[in-house]
Amino acid sequence: MRHSSSAWLTCAALILMGLCGCRSSEPVADYHEYAYITNGGENTVTVVDLRALMRAGTVPVGRSPTGVAANPKRNEVYVANTDSNNISVIDTETNRVVSIIGVHRAPYFIAVSADGTRAYVANSGSANLSAIDLKERKVVGNIPVGNGSNLARVSPNGKLVVVALRDEDSIALVDTASLTLLKKIKVCSKPVDLGILPDSSKVFVACSESRQVGVVNLDRKRGDRVLLAQLDVGTTPAYIAVKPDGGEVFVCNYDASSISEIITGSNEVNSTFLIGDRPAQAVVSPDNSLLYVTNFGSNSVAVYSIDNGKRTGSVDVGQRPEALALSPSRLLLLVVNTGSDDLSVLSLIDRKGHPIFPLPPALETMIPLGKDPRAIAVKAFISQPVNGNTATR
Repeated sequence: MRHSSSAWLTCAALILMGLCGCRSSEPVADYHEYAYITNGGENTVTVVDLRALMRAGTVPVGRSPTGVAANPKRNEVYVANTDSNNISVIDTETNRVVSIIGVHRAPYFIAVSADGTRAYVANSGSANLSAIDLKERKVVGNIPVGNGSNLARVSPNGKLVVVALRDEDSIALVDTASLTLLKKIKVCSKPVDLGILPDSSKVFVACSESRQVGVVNLDRKRGDRVLLAQLDVGTTPAYIAVKPDGGEVFVCNYDASSISEIITGSNEVNSTFLIGDRPAQAVVSPDNSLLYVTNFGSNSVAVYSIDNGKRTGSVDVGQRPEALALSPSRLLLLVVNTGSDDLSVLSLIDRKGHPIFPLPPALETMIPLGKDPRAIAVKAFISQPVNGNTATR
């Protein structure tokens, strides 16, 4: 399936990742680039080979899998199984579950630290946060944080975990060294998503019922860890995308069909612009120039030029697109379509390696998934043979 295209994509990916010179169009045999999508309706994870642009397999996991995250240092992917109260560990070398880690009630999402040593799971049904030692594959702490603990994100510097407490209109700050609750901070009504800046200095909190984004200081060197601002955005802010350089964050206002741009240095809403029907999630291009937004209500992905301050177009995908991710090589945009149970693969560069701009990305292919696909994570690595066997740990 698309052999010439996949070979070219592999070569370009390896060049961008600095992994080889790629003087021929032949794929590197030991290079792997996969996407993992949780299928909540059939208790599986679909594995997509991003070199061949086709399904690589289906992995049975626990009941009602939701969140999924890749380890940046180990060849493992972790799946939060909401209805079985555990985490499945998938070995990406074999794409099989190699361990099951029990947590507390109703985990939805899982966050992995940048050094790959810890995972953090907010258990919405038991008002606590589970900390997992990923090398030992065991829970090393369960920290009471508060009611409605539906989402947790670990700061890039690894010092804090921020937990959204939907039922308390607050966030909880957990110290990762001591695994203790530092404090709770009131933000705004019904926090549903968190965006932490790359320098770990602030967290931006989307609050779905108050049409606001709360801004909280996380850096003790810059003052107390307190609420700095409550910013008015559009109706039902549901998702926050952070620019790689940390200069702006973008808020998907689901019921306002708009995106709000927030300047992080001054904590001000710079602008709010129409983007499409029911924007669900967004991601910023690595060069900080473009914003890609899934429009759940119009079955499309919109492209917004951050540099020019305008929407440059859109591309049709599957039904009810929601989660999206860039491939590890940054050559593809991957869109999970929750209504048509498939994955849209969009190419971000042309056959000469030039960015497709100002035109929208090109639809490369559609790949079938399982029933009720929810979240996506990506992983790339080169296997290293050891004693005749492939090993990367």
